[in-house]
Amino acid sequence: MQYCMVVMTWQRVSMEKLIKKLRADYPDLVFKPGLACCWSPEYGEILYENSGKAHSIEGLLHELGHARLEHKGYVSDLELLQKEVDAWEEAKRLANMYDVPFSEDHMQDCLDTYRDWIYKRSTCPQCLSTGIQKDEHHYHCLNCSHIWGVTASRFRRPYRRSKNKGLIRPLF
Repeated sequence: MQYCMVVMTWQRVSMEKLIKKLRADYPDLVFKPGLACCWSPEYGEILYENSGKAHSIEGLLHELGHARLEHKGYVSDLELLQKEVDAWEEAKRLANMYDVPFSEDHMQDCLDTYRDWIYKRSTCPQCLSTGIQKDEHHYHCLNCSHIWGVTASRFRRPYRRSKNKGLIRPLF
């Protein structure tokens, strides 16, 4: 129990030192503590967790990666995944530059959530083959020609609405 508290305190102190350096190095960005890590291109803000939790520094550097790469939005699911990969690669470079720990396993775990999300959205509700994205809200199956719609949010459970029959089917 004491070891856990020591580690959390060390992580919090490390985060505070890193934030101080980042504010000096990126005066045009606003770094604010929050409940989750997030990049807001509209306001030039990076929210970060300073709870002492594991991987909070990686999360902060990932969001800074989005900012440095000037990520603003995306049109397709694969474009979103590519931006996430690019931001994580930038986070890895930043961790090296600021001499802070970086977990490749954590990076891959985070990217897996996006890969799983895309897989679920792209699975045809008719024949279970993988379809291709036609536009922001629709997929098309190359196997059976079925068309289905998907929700816009990446933070909600992925649902597919069958355009051929009008049925809503939750994924898995």
